[in-house]
Amino acid sequence: MRVSDFEDHEIYADLRAIPPVIIRVDGRSFKNVLERHGFEKPFDDRFADAMAGAAESFFRESGLSPAIAYIFSDEISILFTDALPFSGRIEKLVSVISGYISSALTRSLNIPGIAFDGRVIPLHPGEILDYLIWRQSEAWRNCVNGYGYYLLRSIGLPGKDAASRMRGLRASGIHELCFQHGINLDKVPAWQRRGILIHREAYTKRGYDPVRKIEVFAKRKKIVQNRDLPIFASDEGALMIQRLVAG
Repeated sequence: MRVSDFEDHEIYADLRAIPPVIIRVDGRSFKNVLERHGFEKPFDDRFADAMAGAAESFFRESGLSPAIAYIFSDEISILFTDALPFSGRIEKLVSVISGYISSALTRSLNIPGIAFDGRVIPLHPGEILDYLIWRQSEAWRNCVNGYGYYLLRSIGLPGKDAASRMRGLRASGIHELCFQHGINLDKVPAWQRRGILIHREAYTKRGYDPVRKIEVFAKRKKIVQNRDLPIFASDEGALMIQRLVAG
């Protein structure tokens, strides 16, 4: 057998996606990694900053052109709406993007053993908002459950007992439990409840034309970390996503 024949054994080499598409990366065993290194629970500002920084670095330095990235907990959903890199080859998209985020977060936190897996979610343009609404609802559920679970741990319940009690509570019950212990879940930081969005924002830059000796203005775009998001299911949220996706 010729060496070149082994190329036929690459199972997904010709499997391709077309935009719009989401590449979602998720942390592998992050609960254990973060506990070993003393991060706060249920949320840690340093970890959130590192996640947002890794996504922003991807926008700036990867050479790829995502439209937006939505972050909560240890997952990042990266949306591409234009021509995909690597001609849309799924194995390349997943491996390169997961590897980049793993490397960026490792550099930021200086913690070994950080790894992300990845998956490809092809979408119809009309499904982009629905996808983000779904992930934001998961961010809220994660927030509620996280505060409830670690509150129970803080008042002395072992992990298994806390998890068992959480399974018997509705969201309203967790709200009430937290409120009784001085935690108003509606008042915790917005990024904990609704996630973080990385996107480009247009702005006007002022300059001076020395030839014409006049003040001039130029349109530019900057990458921002938005930590005060509206609810995507609201009119405000839908309009925001529509604007950002349209570019």
